[in-house]
Amino acid sequence: MSSDFIVLITPTIVYSVAIFALVWMISESVRNAGIVDITWSLSFTAFALCYVLMADGLPWRRVILFLIVATWSLRLGLHIWRRVSATHPVEDERYAMIRRDWGSFRLLLFFELQAILAVILSIPHLLVSRNTATSLHLIEWIAISITLIGIGGEALADKQLRDFKNNPENKGKTCRSGLWRYSRHPNYFFEWVIWVGFALLALPAPWGWTALFAPGLMFYFLWAITGIPLTEQRALETRGEDYRKYQATTSPFFPWFPKTNN
Repeated sequence: MSSDFIVLITPTIVYSVAIFALVWMISESVRNAGIVDITWSLSFTAFALCYVLMADGLPWRRVILFLIVATWSLRLGLHIWRRVSATHPVEDERYAMIRRDWGSFRLLLFFELQAILAVILSIPHLLVSRNTATSLHLIEWIAISITLIGIGGEALADKQLRDFKNNPENKGKTCRSGLWRYSRHPNYFFEWVIWVGFALLALPAPWGWTALFAPGLMFYFLWAITGIPLTEQRALETRGEDYRKYQATTSPFFPWFPKTNN
């Protein structure tokens, strides 16, 4: 990596650490650490803006990068804000558990870990912003298409679930309509698709192959850490047998046709 990589990523590290510390202080005041998820999503717009303004890659490639990242980041941030504000002051069980078991100081460390993780995951965007090639490679066009499909799919999955939950008749039931018929977590699947697109978009850039870590890391977190395991644990606690039946017939991540009950 050249020195300009360090020049570009250093401000994002400083910004991220400072902003997440501020958000931690606010979360302590309002007793709701769920706002870290909003901050995490929105931070990518700030990072992308920094890269677009400071990098020396092809200008219109940088503009395309910013528009794509901002569209995804702002939509997801707004979606999470709606979710957190709808349940406030009740805190997400994940963060309530961390606050109870770890205490405030360790919760700050958790916030800062999120800050560093966001910077690391923004590396594909940094690499794209440094690409000086004067035309878009075929891979980049494919990547843009994949990313837009991911953004649209995630937005549709979130809307379908929101509409389902807003119907009082569905209280205590599991959504099995639309994309949720083919995957138990279509929102997570399309989030991963977005990161596949980001990685492919960076691939033609110098050192672009290093961006391939991003979808792998995102898949690991969604599949094994903060995504599916915690979501399904809460679903089993609140919906019990209904969700067990859903688990038995529906793919956990990659969309596929549901199994028929014999």
